[in-house]
Amino acid sequence: MTEAALAPLPARYARLVKIEHTVFALPFAYVGAFLATGSRPSGHDLLWITLAMVGARSLAMALNRLVDAGIDARNPRTAGREIPSGQLTIAQVVLFCAASLALFLVSVWQLAPLTHVLWPIPVAAFAVYPYLKRFTWLCHLWLGAADGLAPVGAWVAITNHLPWQAWLLGLAVTFWVAGFDFFYALFDLDVDRGQGLHSIATRFGVRGAFLGARLAHAATIACLVAAGVGLSVGALYWIGVAAVAALLVYEHSLVRPDDLRRLDAAFFTMNGVISVAFAVFVIADAVA
Repeated sequence: MTEAALAPLPARYARLVKIEHTVFALPFAYVGAFLATGSRPSGHDLLWITLAMVGARSLAMALNRLVDAGIDARNPRTAGREIPSGQLTIAQVVLFCAASLALFLVSVWQLAPLTHVLWPIPVAAFAVYPYLKRFTWLCHLWLGAADGLAPVGAWVAITNHLPWQAWLLGLAVTFWVAGFDFFYALFDLDVDRGQGLHSIATRFGVRGAFLGARLAHAATIACLVAAGVGLSVGALYWIGVAAVAALLVYEHSLVRPDDLRRLDAAFFTMNGVISVAFAVFVIADAVA
């Protein structure tokens, strides 16, 4: 039995959902919360938004791993994941999904009343996403839209309203996530083609994935600018937008269609830096 299989159950669950990737979505939930209030949200709201995000993201990742267990087993890059390698059983992951959903629902019911009505939307998005790669390369945009619910959900969780500025923030995250997921598809291009799976890379090739990422990330900046114009934000917000733009340009400089050696850095490291950096500037602007 491998060392990974002998790890404590909580550690195996943390690997299952790649807990470190929380850095991609959670900061944007805080962005939505701070922009919604224009100042510092209450500790109560921040706590329950955080727990709702943890529950939602854990549910999304675990469902993805369940649905894709067979695909992962046939891919050398993913065969070592927890279900294909036997580190976690199907029953254990189903139980984890139920616990994650329970955490999400308990958290939602501590927040604004409109969230009590809207909660099925993200859950449905999580359940549908894993199947889309079997049918369409637009799966990347669906993933982006699911993550784009983070700032929208945080906004409504505090204000009980959904103004157009909140939707623009959601679109910014949608395009940002879809853009770097276009890059991520390059990891499995040959395997996906062999299994008949769909991605922007299998549909349009490596250069098409690069073009799609550039267009998506340009749309990200446009949405952040448009949202800022409609909000009472200060200089730090605009510095944050400029920082995101500069970091995205740097991210794209790390890889080329004929040189993917630094794809890991472009995908994992840079996007974590982008989300945290923007959240820091937005929070600083809100509390200044």
